Formats: sequence, structure tokens, C-alpha cells
Amino acid sequence: MFGSLKKLFGGEEKGRKAITSPVNGRAIPMSQVADPTFSQEILGKGTAVVPADGRVVAPADGVVTMVFETKHALSLKTDSGAELIIHIGLDTVQLKGQYFKAYVEEGKKVKRGDLLMEFELDKIKEEGYDVTTPVIVCNTPEFPGMECISGMDAVAGETEIIKL
Repeated sequence: MFGSLKKLFGGEEKGRKAITSPVNGRAIPMSQVADPTFSQEILGKGTAVVPADGRVVAPADGVVTMVFETKHALSLKTDSGAELIIHIGLDTVQLKGQYFKAYVEEGKKVKRGDLLMEFELDKIKEEGYDVTTPVIVCNTPEFPGMECISGMDAVAGETEIIKL
């Protein structure tokens, strides 16, 4: 009932789409990511998540546009037009694919909540890597009203971390 009232009186923007967390964990502001490429939003705005486990799910309906050869990151174009990068950990490209497993490939159509990748969280941490996972909207200028949400525990495929 209240949702309908909000829409009726303009409390909610019509057609506004959301990006959910791709991992279970704690959502933090991008400014707290220990890598200037992400913290200074050089690639675009977004929210980062400190993962609680090693599963990555689709944060929205869309198409996988790239799975990095080292499987530490992937990109997705959502049905709402957002071009996302999900980057598992910082400098994890150095692991050359070790501890990562992809379940999708370029061109794969996915629905929010579909399993995209798995990674061995504990082993990556043991190797000394920060597992913070930035979720970046690379075409940020196309979403001038974009809102990045953090400061809460996030459930993969359910908790909204970016409103477009």
C-alpha cells in the first residue's frame, strides 16, 4: 500500500532500476577501497562489497560482455543499460586465474541471482590479497541521478547497492 502511495505522490522515481550486490558481504563506499583506481572512481562510480563467501551472482538481468582471462573480473551490460564491472579483490589479476572458476562466458544472457563465478575466498586472503569487490558502473554519465548505497550487510542478488 505505501509503495503505491509513494509512486502516486512522487516518492519513488518511475522506471528507476537497481543493481543488487553480486556477493554476500558488507557494502562499503568506493572511497574506502584501498586502490586509487577504484577509490577515485576513475573507471566509474559504484559500491564495493567485502565478501563473506566466494559466490558471485548476477546483480541484474543482462548479458555478460566479458570474462577476464584471469577470471578475477567480468563485465555485464544490464537490461537497463548500465555497463558494469565486477572486480573480485584488489590486484587479484596477479593470481592468473588460480582460485577462480567462471560459470558464464561472453554473450551469456543472465537473470539477477544467476551464478556467475566462484572464488576461494580463504585461499585468496592467505595469499595476502584484499578481497574487497568493487561493482562499477562504467557508463556513469548516462545515469546522472545514480545513487550508490553502502553501510549495510548485503545479500547477493537481493540487496540494492546502486540505484540508477
